[in-house]
Amino acid sequence: MVRIHRALISVSNKTGLAEFARFLHEMNVELISTGGTALFLRENRIPVVDVSEYTGFPEILDGRVKTLHPAVHGGLLGIRDKPSHQSQMKEQNIQPIDMVVVNLYPFRETAAREGATYPEVIEQIDIGGPSMIRSAAKNHASVAVVTDPSDYARILDELKADDCSLSESTRFALAQKAFASTASYDSAIASFFGERIWAAEGAQKESGRFPELQALVLKKSRDLRYGENPHQRGALYSRIEDSPCGVAGAEVLHGKELSYNNLLDSDSAWNLILEFDKPAAAVIKHTNPCGIAQSDTLLSAYSLARDSDPASAFGSVVALNRPVDPDTAEEINKTFVEVVLAPEFMADALEILKQKKNIRLLKVLSYTSPVAQLRQIGGGYLVQDKDTYYIKPEELKTVTKRKPTPEELEALLFGWRVVKHVKSNAIVFTNSSRMLGIGAGQTSRVDAVKWGALKATLSLEGAVMASDAFFPFPDGVLAAAEYGIRAVIQPGGSMRDSEVIEAANEKDIAMVFTGIRHFKH
Repeated sequence: MVRIHRALISVSNKTGLAEFARFLHEMNVELISTGGTALFLRENRIPVVDVSEYTGFPEILDGRVKTLHPAVHGGLLGIRDKPSHQSQMKEQNIQPIDMVVVNLYPFRETAAREGATYPEVIEQIDIGGPSMIRSAAKNHASVAVVTDPSDYARILDELKADDCSLSESTRFALAQKAFASTASYDSAIASFFGERIWAAEGAQKESGRFPELQALVLKKSRDLRYGENPHQRGALYSRIEDSPCGVAGAEVLHGKELSYNNLLDSDSAWNLILEFDKPAAAVIKHTNPCGIAQSDTLLSAYSLARDSDPASAFGSVVALNRPVDPDTAEEINKTFVEVVLAPEFMADALEILKQKKNIRLLKVLSYTSPVAQLRQIGGGYLVQDKDTYYIKPEELKTVTKRKPTPEELEALLFGWRVVKHVKSNAIVFTNSSRMLGIGAGQTSRVDAVKWGALKATLSLEGAVMASDAFFPFPDGVLAAAEYGIRAVIQPGGSMRDSEVIEAANEKDIAMVFTGIRHFKH
């Protein structure tokens, strides 16, 4: 056990500080503090020694230098049972400091604040705080380091029970958390600078676009029952830099615990539904759409989406881009659904859906999606920009004799938004309001066409086809013609584009090129 005789307190977040510091004072702990924290303690009638009085050196450079002094760091780093350290401390009149209570300048909050200037953000890079935290954490054998106000209560309980002393295990746990907090803090700063590199370079694709070093600090949100399969462990983590948003930050309103696969499918569903402005519904199975539709009402959109493939809709994840109303809730309850995601649920709709005790209902707090995507491979990570390209009608290039009609053009644009979210090789058959068939994850493009037609539960006569990448041969377009497809949207860029275009002309199919590929592996 280590008895606390002297504590240095310097915090930005003063939540719970008055009670914590008052107890320390009542236990005859000498309190040292800085600037605003010292003022706060005095306002709460808690005696405190200014750090400038303790060190004999004034705060300088508008407070940028306060605690960077041998009296502070010597008091933190001195090993208590090492004679040479103790003699040097005595010689320099350095008193041991047994506890540091520090939380850091609000860098993340300032960087995230709308309108914050670059100098304002830079000024919130804490220097003295992380230095004290690291010194205290390194010497945790003798020093307690407290970085999180949520820990005050349990620390107080132990101090009260053990004559103002803390155990070795507590000091070790606090040190681990302290090092994680400084790592997280530095990660936020590194990310801020990294994003400025990206912003400065815009859409350029040179190899130096991403930072040379990329910091990634994650905080566990919760453990999961298991991973993709019961023999695998699973957990959900979030980047500390990210405010609660998307699926990871969704509010769970009802239902049993979310599984690893529920979260994967929910993320796929939410990313897809973000593509649409009209009332829309996406039905997802194993991260692929099995139904997507837009309409004038949410009820109509959901019914159309589900009926695109009713068999696959069983046990699916449903995402909606409007508040869920009672009529839509009643319709959803007619099918076994694992998860429903929406920006809001009307009170009556929520009660209807809660009749199914196991269905998970997620209120997604924000439409925000990440700028960059990370995927782990053996020994490393792949990083890329998120595929957010949203094509405009004027960007399309008609390459066939026949141009698409206005109705076909609307259907082509609808299909193009959907196919981006389908595993490659990807083919989607649609009209202007709903998906009619999907060929997902096939190893050849012509097989994707045939499989999409096989999965179609409605006639494809007069429908359009979207392909996530170019057709390497004419066979895919010729197969589509057999099912009655009247227009095709694809990136173009094949060595045999001329043959593919010729095949489309022979079948009087309108074809447009986007110049953009949407591979999804």
